Amino acid sequence: MTVADAQSVGETGFAAWSANPVLNSFGVAISEQVRQAFHDFPADNVAAIVVAETGGKIVGWTARDGDPDYISDLWVAPDRQGQGVGQALLEHAFALMKREGIEMARIATHAGNSGAIRLYERCGFRLVWRGMERSQAMQMDVEKVRLERPL
Repeated sequence: MTVADAQSVGETGFAAWSANPVLNSFGVAISEQVRQAFHDFPADNVAAIVVAETGGKIVGWTARDGDPDYISDLWVAPDRQGQGVGQALLEHAFALMKREGIEMARIATHAGNSGAIRLYERCGFRLVWRGMERSQAMQMDVEKVRLERPL
């Protein structure tokens, strides 16, 4: 990602979040907090983000923010979901991690985000934890799952 991509990355992430009825069911106030988080995160984490583009348009992105074995974000534009964009981004993250000598990849999502969980499991992740966790973007506790995948 480049600095010039930050706004598009944020818009793509928020569009993906907004299109998911499980994730956006928390109300307007939470939605505005999340919109701001999607605006701020790309600008503050340029080096951590990898984008997927089609025809010069950002259609998805992933980030490794925090621990080197942790995939903190995976967002795909709603009209591109189910077309392999998410899987391609994950495979790219796996390749980077392997080159860095990382043996296990970790990822997390909302426990009700069944589409993401199915994708992660198809990509080799296995559920290792389910419970309540603080969402920094939403500033509230939400039910989450954590998954791991050997590399």
